[in-house]
Amino acid sequence: MPVLPRALEIQGEISAIRRDIHAHPELAFEENRTSDVVAAKLQEWGLEVTRGLGRTGLVGTLRKGNSLKSIGLRADMDCLPMDETNDFAHRSTNPGRMHACGHDGHTAMLLGAAKMLSETRNFEGAVHFIFQPAEEGGGGAKVMIEDGLFEKFPCDAVFAIHNKPGLPLGHIVTKGGPLLAAADRWDIRIKGKGGHAAHPHTTLDPMVVGANIVMALQTIVSRNIDPIDSSVVTVGFFHAGSAYNVIPGEAHIGGTTRTTTPENRALIERRIDEICEGAARMHGVKIEVEHKPGYPPTVNDVDQARFAADVATGVCGEHAVKDNTRPSMGAEDFSYMLEKVPGAMVWLGNGGDSVSLHNSRYDFNDMAIPFGVSFFVRTVERFLDTKA
Repeated sequence: MPVLPRALEIQGEISAIRRDIHAHPELAFEENRTSDVVAAKLQEWGLEVTRGLGRTGLVGTLRKGNSLKSIGLRADMDCLPMDETNDFAHRSTNPGRMHACGHDGHTAMLLGAAKMLSETRNFEGAVHFIFQPAEEGGGGAKVMIEDGLFEKFPCDAVFAIHNKPGLPLGHIVTKGGPLLAAADRWDIRIKGKGGHAAHPHTTLDPMVVGANIVMALQTIVSRNIDPIDSSVVTVGFFHAGSAYNVIPGEAHIGGTTRTTTPENRALIERRIDEICEGAARMHGVKIEVEHKPGYPPTVNDVDQARFAADVATGVCGEHAVKDNTRPSMGAEDFSYMLEKVPGAMVWLGNGGDSVSLHNSRYDFNDMAIPFGVSFFVRTVERFLDTKA
C-alpha cells in the first residue's frame, strides 16, 4: 500500500497509545486523563501545547518558516456512556464507559501525524492539532470555538477523519456539500380533558389528537421536501395513559428530525408548529411544542473535499477513494468548525466486517492507523507546500 513508510514504522507505538486510551475511556468534558496523555506526547515531540479550550480540549502547534498560512487537523477524544462486551486485553476498565465510536483511534492517528510532522517538518506555515472534547452530544467543538479556538489559532482550512465500519480497510471516501445531517429533537405536549373511558363525549381525548399529529408528521417529508433531498422525521415515543378504562388528560410525544440543509431544517420545524396549531384548533385542546436544536449539518467545502480526495488518492490509490459518497443521516459536531472555516471530513475504512459504531463489541481497527496518519501528514504537506 502507498502509505508513508514512517507511518508503518510508528504503527506499533501509536497503536499502544490508542489501546491505552481505549482501556481508559472518559465521557464528554471529563477527558482529563486522555488530555494529559495527549499533552504529554505533544510536548515530548516538541509541539507548543495550549490547554483548557472547551474545558478539557487542547491544541498542539507546529510552526516552520515565516508563512502566515495555516491548517487545522481535528480529532475527538470522548467516549460513550455504555458498557463494553469485548474481552480483549485493552477493553474498557471504566464501567459504563466505552470507546464505541472510534474516538480513541481518531486521537491516536492525529498524534501519529504530529509525531511524524515534528520529525520531518516538510511544510511552511503553522499546523494546529485540535484535540476536541465532547463530540457525543456535548457540542465540544462549539465550546472550543466559543473559547476562541480560531481567533487564537487561525486556520485557512480544517480537516478531520472519522472511521467507517463496513468500508474496506485502506479506503477513504468523502463528498463536497452535506456529508452528515443536522440532528434536532422536539417535544409535543397535548393538554386535553381526561375522563371515564365509557363517556368519551365528556372528554377532550389527547390520545386521538396525538395519533392524528403522528400521522400528519409523516407527510412533512413525503409532501413538503424535494424527493431528491435527504430528510427524516421520526417519532421516538408517545406517552399517555395508564389504565384500560381512563382517558388521560395529557399526552407527550417526542422525536428527532434529520436534515442536510438549513432550508429544510427550518421548513420542518415550521411544519411541526403548523400541524400542532391546526390540531389544537380542530380538537379544542392546548398543545405546546418545544424544539431542541442539535448539531447543524456537516457541510464539506466543495474545493477542500476535492483536495482531500486527491490527497487520499496519493495515500490509498485511486481504486480506494471516492469523492461522491452518499451522505449519512447521522450527525457530527465538526459541523460547527466547518461553519467557521472551510474544510472537509473524510471517512476512513475500519474494515468490511467490523461491527457498527455505538455497538458494545466495536473496536477501532489498528491496521487503519497508517492510512489515517499518512492522510493527515500528506494533507499538511500539500496544503502548506514549501514550493507554493
